[in-house]
Amino acid sequence: MRNFRRGTAIIAVTAMAGVALAACGSGKSSDDSASGSGVLVGTTDKVVSIDPAGSYDNGSMTVQTQVYQYLLNFPAGSTELTPDAAESCDFATPTTYVCKIKPGLKFANGNELTASDVAFSFKRIVDIADPSGPSSLLGAMKSVEATDDSTVTFTLNAPNDQTFPQILVTSAGPIVDEETYPADKVLDDDAAVKANGFSGPYTISKYSKNQLAEFKANPDYAGTYGKPKTKTVTMKYYAKPENLKLDIKNKDIDVAFRSLTPTDIADLEKAKGLNVVTGAGGELRYITFNLTTMPGDSAEQKRAIRQAMASSVDRAELAKQVYKDTYTPAYSMVPDGQAGATEAFKDAYGDAPDKAAAEKILSDAGVKTPVTIKLQYNPDHYGSSSDQEYNAVKRQLEASGLFKVDLQSTEWVTYSEEYNADAYPVFQLGWFPDFPDADNYLSPFLAPYDTEKKKSGNFTNSHYNDEATEFADPTMTKLLDDERTDGDKASREATLKKIQDRLASEVPYLPLLTGSQVAIGVDGVKGLQDTLDASFKFRFTSLSK
Repeated sequence: MRNFRRGTAIIAVTAMAGVALAACGSGKSSDDSASGSGVLVGTTDKVVSIDPAGSYDNGSMTVQTQVYQYLLNFPAGSTELTPDAAESCDFATPTTYVCKIKPGLKFANGNELTASDVAFSFKRIVDIADPSGPSSLLGAMKSVEATDDSTVTFTLNAPNDQTFPQILVTSAGPIVDEETYPADKVLDDDAAVKANGFSGPYTISKYSKNQLAEFKANPDYAGTYGKPKTKTVTMKYYAKPENLKLDIKNKDIDVAFRSLTPTDIADLEKAKGLNVVTGAGGELRYITFNLTTMPGDSAEQKRAIRQAMASSVDRAELAKQVYKDTYTPAYSMVPDGQAGATEAFKDAYGDAPDKAAAEKILSDAGVKTPVTIKLQYNPDHYGSSSDQEYNAVKRQLEASGLFKVDLQSTEWVTYSEEYNADAYPVFQLGWFPDFPDADNYLSPFLAPYDTEKKKSGNFTNSHYNDEATEFADPTMTKLLDDERTDGDKASREATLKKIQDRLASEVPYLPLLTGSQVAIGVDGVKGLQDTLDASFKFRFTSLSK
C-alpha cells in the first residue's frame, strides 16, 4: 500500500526501553461541538476491501483510517507514536513487545474491545494471507497472544526490531471485532458495514462500494485523533478525474483528494474560491518485474534486460513532460528525504538514457534484440496521467532500438487480482508508505519467501528473494535483518546503502518518480494542511467548514 513522507526522523527503539509514547489528551479543539453541516470529499481512489485482511491500497486505507482503532497512531501533523487503543506499549525483552489496552473500550455494535480482539486482528491477517492484503508487513512477528483481557504480547523473530512499533500504525494494524469478523476469510464490505464492528472516530452509516460512503462521528471514540470536528463526512467516488475536477471547480464538493492531473491542478490553482494544499511527499511510482514470467532464457538474461531498461528510461522527461514537475526523478526505492536514502540507480546507470551501455549489457548476456516487453499499467488507481506516463516509457524504451513494448492497461479491481496471479510480466505499481522510515520502502518489497505458507514474502508478487526459486537472495535477507535491528544511526545508514546498491544491481523494481500529496478545498474548508502530513493518513477528524 501503501502507503508518503519527507525528511522525517526515524523513531529509535532500544531493547527493553520501548517507544516513548506521548500522552493523549481529550483531543478537543475550539470546535468541540463538531460541525453538523458535513463535508463532502471526492476521490478517484477505489476501495478493494474495508476488511484490513483483504486490502493493502490507498483507497481502502482511507476508509480504514476513519473507522478502526489501532494500538498506536500518529496525531494530525505529527509522526510521534501516540496511544490509540493502547494505554502503553513497551519492549519487555528484546524479542517481546507488550501493549496494555485502555479499559472500557467497545465497538460501535456494543461488543467489548479487549486484548483478545487485538491478538485476533493481527493473527487473522497472517493466517488469511490474502494476496491483496498486508500480511507481508507482519514478517517480523513470530506470534501474538492475549495474556489477559488487557494485555497483548507480540513475540518477534529478531531482537531489537527498530521498526515493529511503527508496523502497528500501518494497514496491518486496524483492530477488528472477533465476534463479527471470520478468522479464516475476508469479510465482504456490506457485511462489515452491517456488523458495525468499528471503534474508530467514525462509523459507516451509508455505503455503496466505490460510489458513496457516509461516515458518522462515533461518540464513544477516545483515541489519538481526538473528537471529530465534523459530525458527518461523505466520500464520493469518481470513475474519471475530469468529473472530479469539474465538481470541485463548481464547488459541488468541498474537497478533492486523489487524483487529479498536473494540468488540472495548475488550472484549479487559478480558480477563485479554491485552495490547493500541498503536503509532505514520499509517494513512489515504479515498474515491477515478475522474475518468473518476464522475458529472458536465464536469470542472467533476465537481469540484463532489467538493467538495460534501467539504462534506457528518462525520468527527467517523465517528470517535466507528463507531470509538469509535480513529481521528481526517483533514483532509489527509498525516496530522497528519507534518512539513509541514496541515488543508487543514478550512480549505476546515470541520469539520462545510455543506449551504448544498455546495448552492451544485453550483448554480454547473449540477449537478442529487440526484446519484446509486455508492459501493463493501471489507468485509474495511480491517476489518469498513468496513460501518458507509460506511453512515454514505451516511447523511451523503443527509441533505443533494443525493445519492442506491448503496452496494455487494466482497471484497478481486476489489476490488483491479476498481478498477484502472475498475469503481468512487467507492470506498474505505486507506493504510499505506511510509516516514516526507509525500511517501509524496502521490507514489503524484499521480504523472503514464506516457506510455511509457500507464498512470496513481498506484496508485489515479483518473486524476488523467493527461496523456492533461482531468485533467492540470502544476502539481501541478511541486510534487511541487520538494518531493522541496528540502533546505531551511522551503521544502519551504511547498511541501507548496501541494500539500495544491491537493488540497483538486481533491479527487481525500477523506480521512476516521487511526489507530494495534493488536495483542493473550497474556501471555508479547514484542516487539510493538518492531515496532509508525513504519516500519509488522510484523517476526516481534522476537516471542518
